[in-house]
Amino acid sequence: MIQDIVQGIIVANECLSGVFYRNYIQSWKEATSNQITVEGKAYDTDEWMNAPSSILSSISRRLHLQPDHPITITRKLIESRFPAPTYQKHNTLFPIVSVGQNFDSLGFPADHVGRSRNDTYYINKSTVLRTHTSAHQADTFRAKTSEGFLISADVYRRDAIDRSHYPIFHQMEGARTWSRSAVPEGTTLARQVWDDLKTIPKHDLVVEDPNPSFHPDRNPLQSDHHSPEEAEAIATHLKRSLEDVVVTIFSAVRAAAAAAGGSSASTSEPLKVRWVEAYFPFTSPSWELEVFWQNDWLEVLGCGVVRQRLLDSAGVPDRVGWAFGIGLERIAMLLFEIPDIRLFWSRDPRFLDQFRERVDGKITRFKEFSKYPPAPRDVAFWLPRSTPAARTPDSTNEPHSAPNPAGGLAPESASNAPSSSTTTNSPSASVSSTSDPPPAPASSSTATTTYPPFHENDLTELVRAIAGDLAESVTLIDAFAHPKTGRQSRCYRIVYRRLERTLTSEEVAGLHERIGRELVARWGVELR
Repeated sequence: MIQDIVQGIIVANECLSGVFYRNYIQSWKEATSNQITVEGKAYDTDEWMNAPSSILSSISRRLHLQPDHPITITRKLIESRFPAPTYQKHNTLFPIVSVGQNFDSLGFPADHVGRSRNDTYYINKSTVLRTHTSAHQADTFRAKTSEGFLISADVYRRDAIDRSHYPIFHQMEGARTWSRSAVPEGTTLARQVWDDLKTIPKHDLVVEDPNPSFHPDRNPLQSDHHSPEEAEAIATHLKRSLEDVVVTIFSAVRAAAAAAGGSSASTSEPLKVRWVEAYFPFTSPSWELEVFWQNDWLEVLGCGVVRQRLLDSAGVPDRVGWAFGIGLERIAMLLFEIPDIRLFWSRDPRFLDQFRERVDGKITRFKEFSKYPPAPRDVAFWLPRSTPAARTPDSTNEPHSAPNPAGGLAPESASNAPSSSTTTNSPSASVSSTSDPPPAPASSSTATTTYPPFHENDLTELVRAIAGDLAESVTLIDAFAHPKTGRQSRCYRIVYRRLERTLTSEEVAGLHERIGRELVARWGVELR
């Protein structure tokens, strides 16, 4: 029942006043216990545990395997461009992995921001919820069951709250390698790659690729392992493979637009793509692929030549190849014109019944069924005097294994938050600090309580836990330091919206008040 409430869009009225909040308090209790069980598997916990029960209970949803779901349809569309037996599909890998799998095996530096508890869900110091499908890359290389593979899975990150971010999203990881020991006598590895390239369809599209296949400073060749000819061949095979994917995706987008009566230039002009040099810890050289769509460049995926140390450590030192990562929500939102990432988690039949896997491969565009008004509320507070300036990351710019999960959609500007004549839509409604807060960290007195440093992702996690999918966005709208005391102030705008009816002022006030109380109890802030 709680799983349905937390992850679904349809939320029973009584849940608004208690269930999300109790779920959050329960997650704090679980964080201090010695063990948790997830789908029958037991895990020891320690002080690193920060994965709430609302996140753990969502593991069983597996949207990428749900029949007729937009994520599943998107996955299958991309998989269709990577045929068996060359490419083997892996879609059921469990999301709880070791720190070694998620970071160390890929060469992430010890101080990489992605390792932080502010960004990653930990079960214990050495165990996490995977933050990318790349966590399985080394193990899949080691298995040596195919020359290429695709891994599709749910991934988890503590992130912002807006229309294009959700703490759980879905990625596809792809790779293709060649064995030096399998190269026929009288030819070369580079020649074999060029021969394999002939099997990939060529398309009529405009490609901007002004940079060389590698550059000694910006995008270096792994000169200790690859010859220039090999790197050139692998890079070309990679780019041609992914251009084929992009053409398939955007042909479906254009067909759906045409079927819906669309007549924009994007549906009639030649598709234009460009390759941009990039950096990823486990590929070099590396690139991002962008598509010119609706008069703007849209980042679609990241890729590169696999670093040889990863293949060496996986026990396949004779192999060389490429890898890519793509966010499935990002593509599905384009394909189906789904405006809000929360909808993917909806159990509402008005959403789910719109989509069917069709034999002809045609895409049915989403028809919006909810236009209920938002309810913006602001929460402003002083950080404790001992707390350093809280980090407020731009999550879309932090380096990970693939582009941001949804992408291409900007959140509603905080300065343009919708308003109306009803009290429900007034962002000026303040948070009351007069009610009793939930239990604060154990201490003999409030004056001696030591609070953890505040991080913006702590607030978004709190809002999700209390409001669930009723929280549409959380935006920092003001930050300053007092000119005399130096004390730090923050003001965030939280936009609440229910997709099947208008939220009442009382419902919003109850949620917002609890968020304020919990901020005080957990991080020692002073509400303004």
